[in-house]
Amino acid sequence: MAAARIIISCRSSSSSGDQYQVFVAAVPLRAAKGPAQLAMSTAYSLNLNLQHFMVIIKPSSSRIPSNNHQAEGGGMMVYDFQPEDPENIWVAASALSGREVSGVILVRKLKKLPNRKCWFVSYAKQNDTHAAATIFNQKWETKLTIGHHDCRHYSQGLVEYLTGEKVVLDHLH
Repeated sequence: MAAARIIISCRSSSSSGDQYQVFVAAVPLRAAKGPAQLAMSTAYSLNLNLQHFMVIIKPSSSRIPSNNHQAEGGGMMVYDFQPEDPENIWVAASALSGREVSGVILVRKLKKLPNRKCWFVSYAKQNDTHAAATIFNQKWETKLTIGHHDCRHYSQGLVEYLTGEKVVLDHLH
């Protein structure tokens, strides 16, 4: 098992007793211009429904002081799993062909929830949800294989770990 490589761009603390909302969001896969974008266009033309799934953790509104809610995004964090170098054509080709590639877990602050394809799942069971997500991330195998161990599996696993809800992604519309 490869050691989890986690990139955290912003830390968020929580206090005991706060409830956190857990969301799943889906965005279209994007690629840099050039060969990587051509590979993505080919995948779309083959009717492959390629979406990138991620988990968003949002603290309860009672936890956020009203004077900094808008300025700091309300303490929302997004967690996702993707290829380590997603814009590299060779990485994209390898991943799309079902080969194992190096993956990375990204954790960053989010200013607002996406307007589309974002679903509330449940409230987290843990008091310190970000610490629980960090524990999950440390155990997550970072070798990525599309269709077998990718952002969809990561999102499902993290949601289940935080909320106890199973097979959530299969029920999203």
